[in-house]
Amino acid sequence: MLGCYYSILWINRRLIMDLKQLEHFVAAAEEQHFTRAARRMNIVQSGLSASIRALEQEMGAALFVRTTRRVELTVAGRVLYEKALQIIAGAQEARRAVAAINGLERGSLSIGTCASLNAFFDLPLLLGEFRALHPDVEIRLCHSTAANLMGKVKDGNIDLAFLPLYEKSREIVSMPIASDRLIVVHPLDHPLAGRECVSLHSLAGETFVDFQLDQGTRRIVDRAFASINVSRKTALEVGDVQVLLDLVARGFGIALVPHTFVTARAAHSTAPKIGFTALRKPVIRWDLVAIFGGRAGAAQSRNPAVAAFTEVLKRVRAESALF
Repeated sequence: MLGCYYSILWINRRLIMDLKQLEHFVAAAEEQHFTRAARRMNIVQSGLSASIRALEQEMGAALFVRTTRRVELTVAGRVLYEKALQIIAGAQEARRAVAAINGLERGSLSIGTCASLNAFFDLPLLLGEFRALHPDVEIRLCHSTAANLMGKVKDGNIDLAFLPLYEKSREIVSMPIASDRLIVVHPLDHPLAGRECVSLHSLAGETFVDFQLDQGTRRIVDRAFASINVSRKTALEVGDVQVLLDLVARGFGIALVPHTFVTARAAHSTAPKIGFTALRKPVIRWDLVAIFGGRAGAAQSRNPAVAAFTEVLKRVRAESALF
C-alpha cells in the first residue's frame, strides 16, 4: 500500500513537471525569445532553458532552431506546439472541474422548479448528491410557472431553473435534461379513442382543458396551433398536471401533454383512466432543460455554487436513470 502511495506521488509530480515544461515550451514558441518567455513565465532564463532542454531530451528531438537573436520552432516543434496547447487547455479544464466539486465551502444556490419536473427526474435525490459534497451551501427553491422562472433567471433573481423550453433567448443558456413529444389525451369514450394518430388541424373543433397561460407546456401548445393558424376553444385552465388529466378523464375536454405524463399516471392504479392518441408528423417536441442566465459560463463564473451544481448535474445525468 505504501509503495502504491509513493508511486501516485511520483506520477503526480511528474505530471506537474511535464505540464510546466509544456507551458515553458509554449511561451518560448510564442515569444520566439527565451528571455521574454522567461519573463512571461516569471522564472529565470536559465531555468526556462533547462526545462526546454529536458523536454527535448524526453521527446528525442530538437524543438527549436536557436540563433543569437531569436528562436524558431523546428518541424517537430510545430507538431508539439499544437498538441501542447490541447494538453494545457485540458489540464486547465480538469482543474476547474475539480475545484468546482471540491473547493466550494460556502455560498448559496437558488433553483427554480415547475410542476412538470417530477415526472422526469428526482430533484430531491439530485439535491442530496449536491448537499453531500457541499453541506455548507445554502439551497433555496422557487416553485413557479415556466414564464415566471424564465424572467427570474434573465433578471438574475435566481441562479438557474428547470422548465420546458418554450422559447429561445440570447439572455439564457440551456442544458438539455429530457426530451419528449406531445400527445393528445382524451376521455375513454371520446371519438378519438381507438385512432392511431390524428393531425393538429383535425383538433380545431375540440374543447380543450389547458394549462395556465404562463406555463411552458401551454406556450408550446399555443405556438403549435398559431403556426398553422388554427384557433381552439379552452373550457378550463389549470396549473396542476394531475388535475388537468383528471378533468380530461371526467369529460371536460381533451389536452396536449408530454407522453411521459401519461405513462407516469398509468403507474397509479387509483387515478381515473384516460385515452391517448399520437399526433401525426411533424412531432411537437417538449424539451425539459436547465437554464442559466447570460452567455455560456457566465452564471458559473458569477456564482461558484452554480458551477459546482452543474458538475453534479452532469455526472448524475450521465450515471443514473433519473433523466
